Amino acid sequence: MPTSTASARYDGFGKDGKGAISTRSGVLSDQPYGFGTRFEGKPGTNPEELIAAAHAACFTMATSFALDRAGHKDGTLETTCKVTLDQQDGGFAVTKSALSLSANIPGIDQAEFERIADEAKANCPISKLLSCEITLEKTLSA
Repeated sequence: MPTSTASARYDGFGKDGKGAISTRSGVLSDQPYGFGTRFEGKPGTNPEELIAAAHAACFTMATSFALDRAGHKDGTLETTCKVTLDQQDGGFAVTKSALSLSANIPGIDQAEFERIADEAKANCPISKLLSCEITLEKTLSA
């Protein structure tokens, strides 16, 4: 199976530090992030925005494939995702990923639509990621 990679760099520490995120594909290349982009609305991105984009995309694709398997061959799906970051236990935690799906699918009834969407939500890889094992490889250079 394919492996996707991304990298992040942070120069300086705390609020004064500045980061940059890049992806192997080049879709993100030294995209700025830091305290200002995460908490003050400054230009750039932040981890929660990237999780929201990934969750919306993954869920929408999973729904599309499930609809195809169920015999639906045409339509449109649009999903937004809002990821919530809250203060918790003296730090921060992602506490919610709220998906909102709007669909136009000829010939589907409400019950089938809801069943397929619920299954896609439970089974898309990013939904599963939000409670996955996390590994960490560490290297410190002088």
